[in-house]
This record gives sequence, C-alpha cells and structure tokens, in this order.
Amino acid sequence: MQYIGINHRGESWAAALVDSRVFPLAPVGEFWADAAGWQDKSVSLIAGASASGASAADDGGWLERVSVTEVPLVPASARVICVGLNYKAHAAEGSYKDQELPPYPTLFGRWTASLSVGNVPVPVPSGEAGLDWEGEVAAYVGRRVESMDEAEAAEAVFGYSTFNDLTARRAQKLTTQWTLGKNGDFTGPLGPLVSRDEVGDLRDGLQVRTRVNGTEVQNGNTRDMIFSVPAIISLISQTLTLHPGDVIATGTPEGVGYARTPQWLLQPGDTVEVEIDRLGTLTTPVGDISLRGRA
Repeated sequence: MQYIGINHRGESWAAALVDSRVFPLAPVGEFWADAAGWQDKSVSLIAGASASGASAADDGGWLERVSVTEVPLVPASARVICVGLNYKAHAAEGSYKDQELPPYPTLFGRWTASLSVGNVPVPVPSGEAGLDWEGEVAAYVGRRVESMDEAEAAEAVFGYSTFNDLTARRAQKLTTQWTLGKNGDFTGPLGPLVSRDEVGDLRDGLQVRTRVNGTEVQNGNTRDMIFSVPAIISLISQTLTLHPGDVIATGTPEGVGYARTPQWLLQPGDTVEVEIDRLGTLTTPVGDISLRGRA
C-alpha cells in the first residue's frame, strides 16, 4: 500500500494512494498512533468504497490526486534523523577519502519545517552558489523503539519513500556541524510512503538514481550502505526513544555535485529527479530566493 499526506478538512491527513486517486484515512497524528492498524483498515475501506462507487461528493470516498494539496506524511513532533556518508563510494568522494570508514554512522537532524513533497519548487538560499542533490531512501518508524536490537528494529520499520536531502553546501561547511546547510526552506522533499511489505529489505538491493535536467548524476544501490537501517535504528534507540512517524534518511550514493570537478550545483530553472526501485520517482524544480516567502 502507498500513502501520502494531504490537506483535508482543514488539517493534514494521511491518505491511501491508488494509481491517480487518493482515499483520506485519518488525521496524520491519528494515523501514526496506529499505523499498522490503518494499513489493515485501508484495504477494507478502499474495497468498500470501490464497491459502493463512493466519490469525493460522498464526503469520505475517493479524491483525484490532482485535486488535493499534498503535504509531508510526517507529524509535526517527528524527529528526522539523517545519515551522512553511508555509501562506501560516497564516503570515499567525501570526508573519508583514503581513510578507514567510521565505526559509527554520522547522524544529523532535520526539522520537520524543512520537509516538502514532490513538484514543490525549492529556493536556492541567499549566498549559495546553488543547491546540491542527495537522492536517498527515507525509512519511517511505525512503532515505539526503545533500546531495541537490530532484529527488533527491522520489524519497527513501517515503510519507505524517496527523499532528496537538498543541501546548501556553503552553509554546511561553515562549521563542523551540518545543521544549517541541511535545513533550508523546502529542501527535504519526500515521495509517497510505500509499506515495508511491498518494498522488502533494503539489504537485498534497490537501485537509487538521480537525474538533473534528464542527465543521470547518481546511480547506486542500497546494498552498498555501510550501516543498515536496522543497525541505525538500533543504535539511535540506545540513546533516545523513537516514535511512530519519525524518519530516518539513510544516506546518498556517490555522484553529488560538490565533489565534481568542476562543481555542479542546482540553479533556478533546473529540475532534479530521484528514482528508486519500488518507490517511484520524486521530482523537484529549483527556483530562486523569492520562493522563500512561502515558508
């Protein structure tokens, strides 16, 4: 099953996505309070609505996707924890060139205010030469996770989506802490959430491709991750308790713009796409600083 967030009845709702139509399920907070339960309910609700011919006019049936405003399917209280340098080749083109790989993942945070969805223009921040792309898989926590081992952590994943960790490199490199460069307005677009049962184990391998204006710039595979999703979640859970709706951004393959010679960064008018096996394609247009007024 696939899910997206939508504006519905004046608040953010979770909705099931089937082809080009959506079926509103519950407010986002209510959905994440029982994500597994809503996964079970959505199958029967959709089947019932389809059989009865329920539509938007029925105030509880299908809506056309093009008619709704999409929002991130993430509660405002969520923690978004990102993993840096988690693919071997990307680590080699970055901070760990000619060095041993780190024993623990590099973790940093995003605020939910920086998140967005597909097809929403992202502004290049003031003072930046452009934005850098980082196509990756986002994992969504579906249950409370406290001091879990890796086997338990694997079962706590509810699903996955495409994600683009768009980065303001100048701001990122100002200090050893990456927070500023990783939280630009609208720089964290997420695609539809696909339930874990439809995706499988990332260690079995999903191809992660990023294109800029149609030109492929990244082509990696989740088999090349240094730290697996269960290992990351387990490690985090030893220190802080994860809750349903929290997001783990799992890192990007090699091919980012700042590591190229010459550097290649996203400019206003560019379009970047992240395509991942079983998760679909996330498209993001890039705009200028004037777009920041929407934040």
